[in-house]
Amino acid sequence: MSVIYVLLAISVIVAVGFFIAFILAVKSGQYDDSYTPSVRMLFEDELIKDKIEKTVLTKKKD
Repeated sequence: MSVIYVLLAISVIVAVGFFIAFILAVKSGQYDDSYTPSVRMLFEDELIKDKIEKTVLTKKKD
């Protein structure tokens, strides 16, 4: 029975360690995406054109 308490304590310590690592990574800006917004404006027109062409083609088929 004491083994369960030891394993529970170890798992809580590991979980807290991962949580602290996650918080530090978020605060340091590791998950910030600075590349996509600058590229999105270059390809946004193409995405809109593709959507328009698809809707026109589907309407012509009907």
